[in-house]
Order: sequence, then structure tokens, then C-alpha cells
Amino acid sequence: MRILIIGGTGLISTAITRQLLEKGADVTLFNRGKTPPRFPKGAKFLYGDRRDYTTFVQQMREAETFDCVIEMIGYVREDAQSLVQAFAGRTAQVIFCSTVDVYQRPASRYPYREDEPLRGLSDYARNKIVCEQVLNEAHERGDFAVTILRPAHTYGEGGTLIHSFGWSTTYIDRLRKGKPIVVHGDGQSLWVSCHVDDVARAFVNAIGNSRAFGRAYHVTGEEWMTWNQYHQKVAQAIGAPEPTLVHIPTDLLAKVAPERAGICAVNFQFNNIFDNSAAHADLGFQYTIPFVEGVKRTVAWLDEQHAIANSDEDTLEDRVIEAWQKLSEGMERELGV
Repeated sequence: MRILIIGGTGLISTAITRQLLEKGADVTLFNRGKTPPRFPKGAKFLYGDRRDYTTFVQQMREAETFDCVIEMIGYVREDAQSLVQAFAGRTAQVIFCSTVDVYQRPASRYPYREDEPLRGLSDYARNKIVCEQVLNEAHERGDFAVTILRPAHTYGEGGTLIHSFGWSTTYIDRLRKGKPIVVHGDGQSLWVSCHVDDVARAFVNAIGNSRAFGRAYHVTGEEWMTWNQYHQKVAQAIGAPEPTLVHIPTDLLAKVAPERAGICAVNFQFNNIFDNSAAHADLGFQYTIPFVEGVKRTVAWLDEQHAIANSDEDTLEDRVIEAWQKLSEGMERELGV
């Protein structure tokens, strides 16, 4: 089976590529060729700019035909439209990497199921919804079969760990040094994380799988953790002391640090727990790597790459904590507490 991965060197797509090569699949990657691959030799490459739509469509139409195309870097309407133009009638299946962020928040019920209304709060989510709609319309026309996979937070070797201030690795350094960690709200909203190897396996199992045609699936973590527990488990995994957690109201945190903590307002403050039963049934999805074990592996990889930044050189979190403590003390004095 000939498989094209659009992307191929990112976190999830690297794991997909590696697993396919291990199975002996015929794999071609389309990307700019700027990111060194982290998988064994064996893949073929097509180089180009995904956002140069006219050239992309022409290049794909001149390439060999593929049994399955996996779109890993489709983010806006034009990405989906050019995908349809390039592969309508020229591939049997398109697998699209979407996101659980497409759902309304809060959910109408928990855990989320795939039929929850698609009313994402962020521009990223709304654009993914549009991409799904364009591809589903192509599926209905018979251009090709479409399978949509919706990961939640995915981590692992090649990536990092998320936190209330985003993705910076100073978070790990802060934990190791025993510095306080900012947590949005009261830290009680629920969160899931899934190691990339488990997520990638679902993509691989969706290829050529007729049960997955015209369907969307969650491929998410299955350890439901509060954010407080999340930080405690990360500290446990890396041998850091029990973290001191500083809780700051989400709306305030997003206002004072919008570029770093804005995601808390549109995502982290809500419960993020998902029903994976459809992926279990149709894709053989399994959650096999416990979070603590996955964190150990991820941080070990970051250490090997010397990729953990020095938190002493990033003072934002300390300044936010100091300002919050002064505000809290002032309120206590004002109210005579």
C-alpha cells in the first residue's frame, strides 16, 4: 500500500512514519525538508510549500497515486480545499488530523463523545471545524473516503509537556528547582494526555480500514487527572519535590499573560475527558503508556537534546506570582481578614 503523509516530521507524524516503516509500508512524505527526520531510513520525500496551493495541487497531481493520504498539517479552509483539488478521484482514503478542540465548551455531557456539537472557542478550533466540513463534503460526493482523528494533548519524545504557560521547557526546570508553579483556576478541571506512540497507532490502523470511512474518532489519554494531579505526577516522574502550586483565576491569568496563558481561557479551564470506545472498537486503539512513564521518557529525550531551558532566564512566571501574592495580601488587608 502506497501512503503519502503531508507533514511527516512533526510529533505525531514522525511516530506514524516510524510505525509504518516498521511494517514495511511504502511511505512518502511531503514537507519543506527543513526538519531533520527522527525515524529509520526508508521513506521517500517530496519537497514543497504546503501553503503555495496552486503549486501544491499541481505537484500532487503530477506525483504517483497513493492508496491513502494522511493530512497532518491542515489548519485552514484553503488547506482542505487544496487537498480535495489534489486528490479527488486519485486516492481511496484521506485521513485528517483534527483536534478535540472542535467541541463546544463546556460539554453537554461527559465524557465527550464524537457527536458533541462542533463549536470550538479558538480560531484554531474553528478553522479545524471548517476543514472537517470541506472534507466531509468531499466524502459525500465520493471524491475519496474520509476518516477524521481527533487527538487531545499528545506528548512524547520529540515534544514537550504542556502547562498553564504553554509549552516552554522552563516548566520542567522550575519543578526540578522547587520553584512554585502557576495553575489556572483552582486546578480541579480534568485533563488527559496521551503518548504519541499510542496516538500514532490509531492513525496506522485507520489506513484502508473501511469501518473508519466517513467516521470521526477520539484518540486521547485515558487517565483523567485534575491539573493539580497532572503537576504532581510530572514532578513524581522527574524526581522533583512535591510542587508548590499557586492558583490564579483563569480570566485574570489570561489577561495578564495572553500570549502564554491565553489557552487556559479557551481550553484548560474546561474539563477535557473523552470517550474512546469508538476508536477501541474500530481502530484497535489502546492506551498503553501510563502518564508517569511517558513523562520519564519525554524528559529523558529533552535532557539528551539539552533542550530544557533555564527558568532563571524567564522571569514571567515569577513576576506573575509576586503580583498575585501582593494582590491577595492587599485584599486581605482591605477586608480585614
